Amino acid sequence: MRRERVVVLALDGVYPFELGIPSRILGAADGRYEVLTCSVDGRPVRTTADFGVTVEHGPEVLATAGTVVIAPVAPDHLADEVSGDVLAALALIRPGTRIVSICTGAFVLAAAGLLDGRRATTHWQVADRFRRMFPRVDLDPDVLFVDDHPFLTSAGAASGVDICLHLVRKDHGSRLANSVARRCVVPPFRDGGQAQYIEQPVPEQGAASTAATRAWALERLDEPLTLADLSGHARMSQRTFARRFHDEVGLSPGRWLIQQRVVRARHLLESSDLTVDQIAGRVGFATGASLRQHLNAAIGVSPQAYRRTFQTAR
Repeated sequence: MRRERVVVLALDGVYPFELGIPSRILGAADGRYEVLTCSVDGRPVRTTADFGVTVEHGPEVLATAGTVVIAPVAPDHLADEVSGDVLAALALIRPGTRIVSICTGAFVLAAAGLLDGRRATTHWQVADRFRRMFPRVDLDPDVLFVDDHPFLTSAGAASGVDICLHLVRKDHGSRLANSVARRCVVPPFRDGGQAQYIEQPVPEQGAASTAATRAWALERLDEPLTLADLSGHARMSQRTFARRFHDEVGLSPGRWLIQQRVVRARHLLESSDLTVDQIAGRVGFATGASLRQHLNAAIGVSPQAYRRTFQTAR
């Protein structure tokens, strides 16, 4: 069994919750990963809480990693230039190593010039600051994570869970990723393109929610669902339903349906031997060509290429 070494770099001002995500998620993957934590000098690290963190390793372990994770720091620790000790630590990473940032960890990679010309994301609250500091980076602040191999960047807090589960799915398939999610009691899959900021995640008091209709729709993805179908089930006018749906989900009903159909199609590509046309029919796309179009728009690959990736992982 291949066991990959993952090294998490902790810097002064680190958020302790996010620092622990790789160890908790990847450590639940049946021994497939060895997760180590280091600092730039091997000394304890100050956190944003009222306690510090003592690490077991210095920066030398970065040279042994298959994946490096840059943990996030508080905004008042961000700078447009990387300090000499951080640059020296990053220089130890071997060429071709997969590098992941959580939340503001993207600032460290961008300040080191590693994200120039690449697509990336970070927490939406610091997106404007990121753009001003690093105009050469193609920032997308509206998504949970971006996979621009070998660099992967994610948004704030819980999106660190999403990107770690994405690593497990990419390396070992959806079955193990789902098992890890169950053990950690977290959602098994949130697509990287999902909106990271929802204006009104909780309906106003007394307002009807669209949650029941979303659950109803997920059981009928193979049907040609329309806005009229959805609003009728929710017993709302189409205009009210569309507005409330967007407030709760951050997407229009139509875009959400496409996203869910792509998610279902990806699961079937990973876990079944159904043809592309058969999968298209099961998830509500009219033709295999339509599935190819939407999958390519979502993740930039064809169904055949996506299936080959996960057959290899299995």
